[in-house]
Amino acid sequence: VQLQASGGGLVQAGESLKLSCAASGRTIGTAAWFRQAPGKAREFVAAIRWSDGSTYYSDSVKGRFTISRDNSQNTVYLQMNSLEPEDTAVYYCGTRNSPVIHYVARSYNFGGQGTQVTVSS
Repeated sequence: VQLQASGGGLVQAGESLKLSCAASGRTIGTAAWFRQAPGKAREFVAAIRWSDGSTYYSDSVKGRFTISRDNSQNTVYLQMNSLEPEDTAVYYCGTRNSPVIHYVARSYNFGGQGTQVTVSS
């Protein structure tokens, strides 16, 4: 699966950004967003089951971020509201063929570069 994430940028705390990730190739069972800050491991942010749109979030973003998908465009989105400096990271989108939700990065294919999100205080 080819993946291309976009939409990152520099914003102030409290502002919003919307990330997009276009996927092409094999069937998507699950799509997810992960992020990686300098010197830290890649961490789970949100996931969506492609078949029914069920969504899952990490505790740190629940209530602020929303993951969604457009089946016709094979695109997954991450709407990020009330951004905090702690959200600063490179954001990656990944997919897996299975509809079973996993929360670890090694379960996903990350086929492309991430997009940088920087939140200033």
